[in-house]
Amino acid sequence: MHHSTQNESLSDETICQMVVRGDSERFALLITRYEAKLLRYVIYLIHDEVAAADVVQETFIKAYRNLQGFDTKLQFSSWIYRIAHNEAINSIKYSRRFVRTDVDDMEDMQHDVEPHMSIADKIDSDILHGDVVACMQKIPQRYRDVLILQYYENMKYSQIADVLRIPVSTVGVWASRGKGMLKKICQQKGVRS
Repeated sequence: MHHSTQNESLSDETICQMVVRGDSERFALLITRYEAKLLRYVIYLIHDEVAAADVVQETFIKAYRNLQGFDTKLQFSSWIYRIAHNEAINSIKYSRRFVRTDVDDMEDMQHDVEPHMSIADKIDSDILHGDVVACMQKIPQRYRDVLILQYYENMKYSQIADVLRIPVSTVGVWASRGKGMLKKICQQKGVRS
């Protein structure tokens, strides 16, 4: 259908303008585009799929309510990730059902690292899997946030800066520090370099 093809070609920001002007049904397009991505992101942050689904639902409600305040010269993706990030952090603070994974439960993760890979290569090539994810839980939240957005969400430093409301230079510093900490923790956990 011509209409659905037209919808696919619309930018996020154009859809926002249309919704604000009264075409509220188009907001469903944004939900379709971002729901799975945001759910994955929030699960990385809070490790609770049920709570994450609530967070994502609340994110879309807040985004819809505050759409008039969104500057369409900016990127919608950074804006919606920022809302999701805040909602996730709030759910950690206020939800009684949130239980942080105990680090002791992570000790028996499988370490199937190729022996010829250095720790640095391991972090860069395999940051999304297994033992590196377990190590990730041990670094401070701010560094973890940057690395999750960089590696899991494939964001550039400028987008990460928008989501976390920090200067681009800080993103670079935190990414570097976070990776440095990950390397140390992976070495301590027996990931061979």
